[in-house]
Amino acid sequence: MITPRNVGDLQRLLATRQRVQATAPPGIHNASDRRDLPGDEIAPGLWLQQAHVPMAIPAAPLPLDFARRPEATVEAARLLFFDTETTGLAGGTGTRAFMIGAADWHHDPVHGPGLRVRQLLMATLGAESAMLQTFAGWLAADTVLSSFNGRSYDAPLLKTRYRLARLPEPLSACDHIDLLHPSRRRWKGLWENCRLGTIERNVLGIVREDDLPGSQAPGAWLDYLRGGSSDLLHRVAAHNHQDVVTLALLLRQLASVPASLPNDGKP
Repeated sequence: MITPRNVGDLQRLLATRQRVQATAPPGIHNASDRRDLPGDEIAPGLWLQQAHVPMAIPAAPLPLDFARRPEATVEAARLLFFDTETTGLAGGTGTRAFMIGAADWHHDPVHGPGLRVRQLLMATLGAESAMLQTFAGWLAADTVLSSFNGRSYDAPLLKTRYRLARLPEPLSACDHIDLLHPSRRRWKGLWENCRLGTIERNVLGIVREDDLPGSQAPGAWLDYLRGGSSDLLHRVAAHNHQDVVTLALLLRQLASVPASLPNDGKP
């Protein structure tokens, strides 16, 4: 039962809240209220963000000696660099990729030659099939995938998601150049580790500012699904964007230097 004393307290509380709301500037929200997502919604719950990074496209086929493929080459136009952001690092059928980033060398009719970066983000669990189908549409019969540890992690995870979604699995038909082991053979022992961020800083001269660690990506996505802010998801997208750009620069660097260096050894 509500007593008169309780009613008075409640009325004073409501009046105080109304005064606070009235004095707040219109259109100003807390950072936690942000719900916008990067890119455009191309299917229910699926968002696509596209960007163009100006750079010269390798004119000649790239030698693959660094990948222990003597005399083999690959044309730049066939390469698709990809990376995923997932709900966990353990793998298994319970792990999903909530973001897929891909980059390829492309002649843009407006911006000219450069790297085309496309990123898919699913904002609902129901958008997974649309995301997988869209990514499959980016692959051709002669596509050569390139990743950093993607052969052991990203590709198997995506293959599992295709099978669980009962969709044709397109990755197995593609050649795959994983840059992790060539990088270890080239630079192992020179720095504290051979992570992608360490290599890009020491080899490519790229220093990330305000970068969100990949370990925080699962929490950022799950928090958004529970009604939280999209702030961290924008930072996840920026992290993923830099990853696929770095992959293109790293492969070009590895292909430009003779593979037979003093510290070249088996992974």
